[in-house]
Amino acid sequence: MEAGIKGFWKHYPAIELMLRDLGAADALTDFEVSGFWKRDGRGQARLINEAPVFGSRPRLPTPLGQALWTLPYFRSLSLADRASVLPVMAALVDARSSPRRFADYDEMSAKELFSRLGATRAAYEEFLKPTLLVALFAPPEQLSAAETLAALEFYALRSQDAFDVRWCRGSVVDRIFKPLVRRIQGQGGRVLGGHRVTGVAMDGGKVTGVTAAGPGGETTTFPADAVVFAVGIEGMKRIVAACPALAARSEFRASAELSSVDCISVRLWLDRAPATQFPCNVLAEFDGPTTGGTFFNLNALQDEFKDCKEGVLAADWYGASALCMESDEALVARALANAAACEPGYRGAAVLDSAVARARSAVTHFSPGSLKSRPTQATTIPNAFIAGDWVKGVPTRADGLSQERALVTGQVAAGLVCEALGRGAAPFIPPVPEDEPHIAAAKRVATRVRGVADRVGLRSPFLP
Repeated sequence: MEAGIKGFWKHYPAIELMLRDLGAADALTDFEVSGFWKRDGRGQARLINEAPVFGSRPRLPTPLGQALWTLPYFRSLSLADRASVLPVMAALVDARSSPRRFADYDEMSAKELFSRLGATRAAYEEFLKPTLLVALFAPPEQLSAAETLAALEFYALRSQDAFDVRWCRGSVVDRIFKPLVRRIQGQGGRVLGGHRVTGVAMDGGKVTGVTAAGPGGETTTFPADAVVFAVGIEGMKRIVAACPALAARSEFRASAELSSVDCISVRLWLDRAPATQFPCNVLAEFDGPTTGGTFFNLNALQDEFKDCKEGVLAADWYGASALCMESDEALVARALANAAACEPGYRGAAVLDSAVARARSAVTHFSPGSLKSRPTQATTIPNAFIAGDWVKGVPTRADGLSQERALVTGQVAAGLVCEALGRGAAPFIPPVPEDEPHIAAAKRVATRVRGVADRVGLRSPFLP
């Protein structure tokens, strides 16, 4: 069982190109409809929204297309509630008018921004908050307004079909990572599992080797011409704590100011495989106001389970620090109860087998003010670089917390290594689509207006 079911959104061109190169283009499903559920005051589940496959509808300019094609699907939001979200576009254009303005937005929370923009309580509770709990893994009051705008731009506002999502037709390890490992090995590379970095050797201001502890505790030092730290925030913290040479440098020490989010994954094998309205589902406030949840009918999504008489249900939680304290048995019961509240076919189902994985500090927390502590990919060590969705200043538009951004930063780091060593060639990185003409024009105008406003001392009306 993998730690979480990962979606693959429309604008993941680097991943799509990689899958084609690996001969694994069939690893992903078609684009799927998702259901959004919320518990009401009596604890009953109700469907509050569904995300259609926007690419199957006639193409319209963003966000007109999204607004029009979701008209039948918002069960509890009036037109006035939906219209109250539109000023987000103006704030996005303003935030993108300069790096300094983006940094200003990073100092405030997404909840504060939505309040300043005039989003209604219903729009916040029924749309914005549930979306962010599963898109950025934290409630709006704990999220940077800047990174929230960047994620909304990437996942929802880049184009009408930006929110269309696919899923892996099986295990990501089997369908994607194993072919990738075979490719690396076929080109002379080695992939060593179960090794934990315990030190970095340096000489003359450069990295000369990496020390790692193997599965049996044995320690090996691997000589290195260059190093890419392709790790998350918590992994970087552990490496820096073990390496005084890194801890002496401010950009590495700054990782201590960053935080991550706890996640839980549960998989259930059931005595029956009910049909469901949606194969993938988002849950709001089922398990607390700051915890997001999802569940997936794997019989409908993954090839190996399509013809099974037994049901296979996957459930994930984000912002799950409190839930991590519960027993496996309690989490299994919670997962089944959540699914049964939404889909009657799961009611009364018997659990034949189960697995629970707690992934503590597993994903990036884009908290307010965190931008200043996040590193760039190049460091003050000329042959050491960082990759991951948490770095900043990536010269592409693969924004948001995503597999695409993680892959792209790895490719950018590979190019930086080639440049530092003076050999090899940087990989081709397919671009994310350009802004639609009306969005590009708005950004140009915003940049000019911001320049004039800065000169006369006027501050953005969206900032405190």
